[in-house]
Amino acid sequence: MDREYYVMQGDFYTKGRYGAQGLQPFSMEKAIDERADYVVFNGAVGALTGDNAMPATKGETVRIFFGNGGPNLLSSFHVIGEIFDRVHVEGGTMINENLQTTLVPAGGSAIVEFKVEVPGTLILVDHALTRAFNKGAIGMIKVSGEPDPLVYSGKQHDRVYLPEGSTPQSMPEPGKPLAAAANKTERIERGANVYTQNCIACHQAEGQGIPHAFPPLAAADYLNEDKDRAISTVIHGLTGEITVDGNKFNSVMPAMALNDENVANVLTYIYSVWDNNGTEVTPADVAAAREVR
Repeated sequence: MDREYYVMQGDFYTKGRYGAQGLQPFSMEKAIDERADYVVFNGAVGALTGDNAMPATKGETVRIFFGNGGPNLLSSFHVIGEIFDRVHVEGGTMINENLQTTLVPAGGSAIVEFKVEVPGTLILVDHALTRAFNKGAIGMIKVSGEPDPLVYSGKQHDRVYLPEGSTPQSMPEPGKPLAAAANKTERIERGANVYTQNCIACHQAEGQGIPHAFPPLAAADYLNEDKDRAISTVIHGLTGEITVDGNKFNSVMPAMALNDENVANVLTYIYSVWDNNGTEVTPADVAAAREVR
């Protein structure tokens, strides 16, 4: 075996929601209800991404000792871009072969082995995917070496996998918050990633929404008429009938578990595309909106 890595998953329950700033005490109520705010690898969001990614070289074999510390959640451990050649089920002597995903109970473990055949970034996730893209359960293996187009000829971009729209260059050290966007252009770029990871399923790739279900964001009067209302909708959610461009919608917009920086980024992005009015939303705007309730 050329490379061996240890990865431990854990679920965390905090008084503040995902991304809330400052020291967050443990929430016993959320733990009892099994409503984790964070599901992470090796103790922190970003602990195994960007500069902290695990290295490998094309042609090497990799063994991951994967543990699930819980305390509550089952893990559907999966590596995007690979098939597990061998899996030691629950860390024992029974071996399965050629698996995509292996279930690891809280307090359990597994050993997975595979050979990396092309350069690129392999993405480790808990395949209950909102835990990955919205709560932090993402890791990376960076594979170097010469391309092999007979195996894979596509292109990859790490940023689509990183929590809350972070890019590898801007990922903070584990436990440290992401630095604020330096200007509107940077805010738009980051906001595009946040949109892809949190909004695109309902509001669609071009902001067109889904008729009779989710309202459009493209050239939307409801959005452009009131910046404060838009901020409130993202951070507090919205329930009940609204009218957008003359059409009625009556669905539920959940409160998004984003920090002030990422709310500002995604709204600035939305306002800057699809014939919207170009409004810039700042973290200070978002913080002020949180104080209203």
